[in-house]
Parts: sequence; C-alpha cells; structure tokens
Amino acid sequence: MTQFYEKLIPVIVIFFLGFCLKKLGIFRKEDGDRFLKLSFYVTLPAITFLAISNVQLKLEFIYLPFIAMANVFIVYFIALLAAKRFHFTKAARGTYLIAAMIMNTGFTLPFLIAAFNQQGLALYTIFDFGNVLLIFTFIYYVAIRHGKNSSAKIDPKKFLHLPPLWALVLGFIFNIANLPIPSIANNFLDILGSPTIPLIMISLGIYFSPKLINLDKISSVLFIRIGIGFLLGLAFVNILNLQGIIRTVVIVCSAAPVGYNTLVFASLEELDKEFAASLVSFSILLGILYIPVLIFFFS
Repeated sequence: MTQFYEKLIPVIVIFFLGFCLKKLGIFRKEDGDRFLKLSFYVTLPAITFLAISNVQLKLEFIYLPFIAMANVFIVYFIALLAAKRFHFTKAARGTYLIAAMIMNTGFTLPFLIAAFNQQGLALYTIFDFGNVLLIFTFIYYVAIRHGKNSSAKIDPKKFLHLPPLWALVLGFIFNIANLPIPSIANNFLDILGSPTIPLIMISLGIYFSPKLINLDKISSVLFIRIGIGFLLGLAFVNILNLQGIIRTVVIVCSAAPVGYNTLVFASLEELDKEFAASLVSFSILLGILYIPVLIFFFS
C-alpha cells in the first residue's frame, strides 16, 4: 500500500501545483489549453506508440473499445430520462447530456501510468479508442443538435487530426508485424512522451474552478457519469470475466470523471459554458479522491 501511494501522491501534488500556479497569476486558462494540446499532439502519441508496439496483444483486449462504446450509449439513455426532471434551456440540456457521456479517461491516464507503467497505458489506449471514436462522432453530434449550429453533419476529416489514434494504428502495425524499433527512435519517443503526466495534471489544475450553482443538476450528472459508469464497468468485467490489470483499467476508465471535452464542445457550439466549467471542476475534485482508491482496491 505504501508503494502504491508513493507512486500516486506525486501525481496529485502536480494537480495542485497547476492550481496554485494559476492562483499566483503565473498560468491562465489559455496556458492549460496549450498544455493539453502539447500533450495531445506530441507527448501522448509518443508514449501510446511505444506502449502498443510493446504490449502482448491478447484476444480478450478486443472487448475493450466495445465496452467503452456500450458505456457511452447506456449512459446517454439514462441521462435523457434524468434530464426530464429539470427545466433546462436547450443549451444547458446539451451540456448535461454530453457531460454525462464523456469519460475523462485523460484524467485517469496519469494514475494508471503511475500504477501500471506502459502496460496500463496500452490497455487504457485500446479502451479509449472506443471512447474517442464516439466523442468525435455521436457525442459531438449531440452537442451540435443543442447548439448554435443546426447542421447535424460531422466532418470525417476530424479523425485525420487525431495523433493518438494514428499512434494507436501504427503501434498495432509494429506489434502485429513484429517490427523492431531502432534504439535511437525508442529513446527519442521515450524522452518525448515523459512529460505527459505533468502536462495533463498541471492543465487540469489550471482548469479547476468550482462554483456553487446548479448543485442539484451537477450532482445528477456526477451520479450518472461516475456512479452509473462505475456500475457498468463492474458489470462488464464480471460478465466477461476480465482479471488483473485489464479489470482495473475497465472499471477505473468507466468511472472516470466528466471529460474536459465538455468545455471544448460547450465553447464551440455555444452551450452552457458556465455549467460545463462547474461540472468539470467538481468532477475533477472528486476524481482526485476516488480514482486512486479504485486503482488500489481493484489492483
């Protein structure tokens, strides 16, 4: 237990470092955007490629993206029913629905890497393929339908601008074809990917800004995203009899906090941005408390 927390406590400290640096005026939200972009376009693809190219692929891994997708769709229908309890504007309803669906797997990533190293990253990446696929298709479609743009079309070119997905595909090719990675390339990618945890956690600390408004609606979203998500993850691993690290990854990712893409989509489509910011912030605060507990308990 001591070794477990020795790995995860520094990750939590980095989050609060980002928050303190924002309060001191050193960083602003725009810096958080830049850190997330640097992580998304540079560091995360590097470690994703290394993790997938080196992991031992097994048939049971094929379930992971479909578990993520099933989780999103089930949560969507539950959120649709729950939303009827509230008197939402169209924009606020859109924020409510996408917040319930988007799993902030990026938040769980530093904890999974700290606990399980590259094996945790590899399993996370395969699971997240299903999550990311729906975020930039179905979930973005829901955001559009509730936003300023009446068009329901999704630009397929968005997928060409997702470096982690390209890294995932290339990693699979190198893995299946058993292609060697030159030492210089391996060292380069290892160095390039090492800032991933600090970049993500500092940016989340910068984003953290909870406000005590709409607490009933916030509580409802958090219960669906975290509570129902956790129960779904638990159900899937028991039905499929998944064990070991793969079991932990599925449960933890299924119970992930509200994704920061909620803020991105709310901004792009002019949904309720203040509601979105509060949801992400309270969810992150909870995540700091329960994600390490879930990893420890199910490890």
